[in-house]
Amino acid sequence: MFAVITPEKIQLPPGTVVRLLGTWADYQAIVEQLGDRSIPRVKYRPGEILLMSPLPIHGRQAHILAQVVMVVLDHLEQDYEAFTPITMDLPEIRGIEPDYCFYIDNWAAVAGKARINWGVDPSPDLIIEIDVTSYTDVNDYLPYQVPEAWIFKRNRLLIYGLENNEYTLKTSSRYFPNLNIIEIIEECLHRANELNTSTAIRELRRKLAKKA
Repeated sequence: MFAVITPEKIQLPPGTVVRLLGTWADYQAIVEQLGDRSIPRVKYRPGEILLMSPLPIHGRQAHILAQVVMVVLDHLEQDYEAFTPITMDLPEIRGIEPDYCFYIDNWAAVAGKARINWGVDPSPDLIIEIDVTSYTDVNDYLPYQVPEAWIFKRNRLLIYGLENNEYTLKTSSRYFPNLNIIEIIEECLHRANELNTSTAIRELRRKLAKKA
């Protein structure tokens, strides 16, 4: 399969990243052209547009990380809202599509909403991005003031916390301070690769239940 980008058609082979010079209007035109398609992913930074067609491993890893978050939140009896796919856009500033986003502290502000008004409604408390092709930059979330960003890159979970208007690497999550979430995710991914995702998640539930 060859990469094709025209006003009528956008088609990228899995694993492809394309960088285009473009304006906010160009970005909006591409988003409208893609409609409800979740592939390719589209990102806007001032003056440029990035298109990325994820590999199958991208979606699998995103699913596992999101499942871990949901299992742990349920274990803690913490209410939340989760969204995927979702497009976060601030006109002329950023357009970005995290793999998953979670509202934890601010779940009530978006519960039941069909659309989120960025810049008016609160941003997600936690976003998850899988970086297989160096497409991801945590600073893309700075305009949204997302409190915590998880970037999974080279089989390693990087937890970034927002402090003084910049992201810094953390060794733990502000939402799960009493759990070694990095170790939990590493073990789940290992078990999923060894057996399957459903077994890894069931084992996590059992392990958390024993700690209750």
